[in-house]
Amino acid sequence: MKWRDLDSFSALCKRFLLQQKIVITAALLLTNFFVAAIGSADTLTLLPRNSVDAGEAIKFSNANVNNAPAGDLTLRDAINLALLQNPELAAFGKEMRALEGATLQAGLLKNPELVANVENAGNIQKLTGDINSAEGVAQEVVQQLTTIRIYQLIELGGKRAARTNAALLGEELAGRDYEAKRIEIIARVAGVFIEVLAAQERLRLAEETQRVAKSVVTTVSERVQGGKVAPIEETRVKIGLSTTRIEQEQAQRDLIGARKRLALLWNSVTPQFNKAVGNLESVVTPPELHALEERVLANPLAIRALKNVEHRKALLKVEQTRAIPNLTVSAGAVHHAQLGGTTATASVAIPLPLFDRNQGSIKEAYQRIDKAVDEQAATELRLKTELAQAYEMLLASWNEISILRDEIIPGAKNAFSVMRRGYELGKFGLLELLDSQRVLFQNQVLYVRALANYQRLANDIERLIAAPIDSIKSSPNAVYHPKQ
Repeated sequence: MKWRDLDSFSALCKRFLLQQKIVITAALLLTNFFVAAIGSADTLTLLPRNSVDAGEAIKFSNANVNNAPAGDLTLRDAINLALLQNPELAAFGKEMRALEGATLQAGLLKNPELVANVENAGNIQKLTGDINSAEGVAQEVVQQLTTIRIYQLIELGGKRAARTNAALLGEELAGRDYEAKRIEIIARVAGVFIEVLAAQERLRLAEETQRVAKSVVTTVSERVQGGKVAPIEETRVKIGLSTTRIEQEQAQRDLIGARKRLALLWNSVTPQFNKAVGNLESVVTPPELHALEERVLANPLAIRALKNVEHRKALLKVEQTRAIPNLTVSAGAVHHAQLGGTTATASVAIPLPLFDRNQGSIKEAYQRIDKAVDEQAATELRLKTELAQAYEMLLASWNEISILRDEIIPGAKNAFSVMRRGYELGKFGLLELLDSQRVLFQNQVLYVRALANYQRLANDIERLIAAPIDSIKSSPNAVYHPKQ
């Protein structure tokens, strides 16, 4: 190859690159134009956000043992620990954050496409001679053509607004799921906290019964030494004392198990708190059932079922907009290497909805709406059924507490006191004394169980109505304050 050929080839390359820069610049200008056009083609209407903040749940940390309380533990402290440290609630919070990204993605515009096409690459020599001759025409046909096009999809029918609306409702559903899980965790913590309080009270009763049994053993031993009763009576009361030791050890194991279950709710293996602080005897007269039924519809599960119907309707709107074909516009430039000219090109394309008009997806969306309506009715029915069952059990537990507190336990205490004094005076036998002691202890245990059962049922009702039960109007003088 000669030097002049190299210079000619270099000049041709520089000229070709300059022409390509001009074409690309024109293409970028066209891109800006189409982006502005598509931005005004589909108006986006944002729904108001009404979701639950999950920021606290996302603060979940594995270093939770150091955050556990070392002193006395109240119910509020236990709930706060569980809400901050429970991994289930943290997972629901992260799901809400993820759906925020889905909403952002649903409102974005479609990206334009840049297509570059080169035909007869390398044939860039200038035409020589008569361009109308057969040889000139042949050279013109096989010349290099460089085409650069910009394609932009324009969504019609409000597709982007419909997608964003459905995504926002999906966020609201996630918020209701988060709130439902939050109330579930609060109810779970309260339930286990009640178990700890009841176990502490049963342990206290077992220890008190053991002290009473020791005092009875001392009394019987004194009578045996005085020759007033046979030695076999001392053996009987010692057997009863051994039984109270077994009951005390069982109560201690129950308390240890309840404390561990409570600590696990905030992901702590070993309980660090000293004791649970609360009063099982602080009970409230159950309000009327119709007042509770009005509040049960405020449960996050009921609200979620209602929002799910709205979400399904929004998804139907999305499917209906997909039946409207989108418009694809393009613009570009064609460069003729041998002629040295550049021509503009433009096109518009739209699908013809002859066969696929999204009929199947629209039919499916209608059926999903009907299903969501049925699920909403089923959810409300289930909540009302659970409320009615818990309410009847709560009334029964309230009556049991009233009878034990006002009649049975005072009578059992009085009977044991009389029997013990009468046994010391020789008016009653050992069997009567032991029987009165057993009756008193059994009824005290029944009273603690009835109180714990009432508190659990009240906690279940509060979970169903998503509000404290004492916030519902009830009859005057409803709160019972035990005597100190």
